[in-house]
Amino acid sequence: MTLFDDLRDCCRPNVPLAPLTWFHLGGPARWLIEPRDEPQLITVLHRAREAGLPVRFLGLGANVLVRDAGVDGAVIRLAAPAFQQLEWTTDGARVGAGVHLTKLVRACVHAGRAGLEVIAGIPGTVGGGIRMNCGGRFGQMSDSIRRVRLIDRDGRVVERRRDELGFGYRKSQLGDAMVVSAEIELRPTDSRALVERFKEIWLAKSRSQPALEQQSAGCIFKNPDPQRFAGRLIDECGLKGRRIGAAEVSPIHANFIVAHPGGRAADVIALIEHVEEQVYSRTGVRLEREVEVW
Repeated sequence: MTLFDDLRDCCRPNVPLAPLTWFHLGGPARWLIEPRDEPQLITVLHRAREAGLPVRFLGLGANVLVRDAGVDGAVIRLAAPAFQQLEWTTDGARVGAGVHLTKLVRACVHAGRAGLEVIAGIPGTVGGGIRMNCGGRFGQMSDSIRRVRLIDRDGRVVERRRDELGFGYRKSQLGDAMVVSAEIELRPTDSRALVERFKEIWLAKSRSQPALEQQSAGCIFKNPDPQRFAGRLIDECGLKGRRIGAAEVSPIHANFIVAHPGGRAADVIALIEHVEEQVYSRTGVRLEREVEVW
């Protein structure tokens, strides 16, 4: 008998992760787990903890690179309807952690509820967006967060206010807890004006980044500080278009790496390390990764 024999409706062994990430690279998960509701998620977390099984959380795989060997542990995705809810409130909304950010932003915009349009064009789920405090020059996810519901590795359910979550530039202090839902603050506004604002932000991002259909994962590195941008540093080091195997520093935006057909995760990792070494040797700046390498 294996660890999850009685949970075969949500726990599958040896599942390829490449189709579940934006890079479309990497090996399988020892277990891919998609719980149908909170009680089942708690059961899975208890089992994994008791067995000493490492656990990772996967949203849409927009900032994840899975190694070619895969993940020797459990990968949990909140893809079930129980984690996809969207409920409007008088001054915001309650949303599940599995909700697609792009769909949520569009729903808010068309409902005339302002706040999340600042993250237009950023892929991922609500849970992943909160964990990394996704954003850009227009704003960040934490600006609209009121409260987050979490389940920790011991299966305990806790709620935390925004000021208790340690939000910073592309980070939060959630520890090993998993986001299951959130309350967000939104401002009523004219929907037509909001649609125009959304379009401006979306177009600004689409013009400066690789096309969404390319195999990429958003920004590879965090900006060293508000005055120094990782993409600019990489570009100034002459690394735009640099290739290792089938991985290439995007000619459009140097903080993106594109994986061409036939590539491996090892190509991307080698190119990330090459960029880190070159930028440090030429500028003295040690770039910090935004993408997670599993």
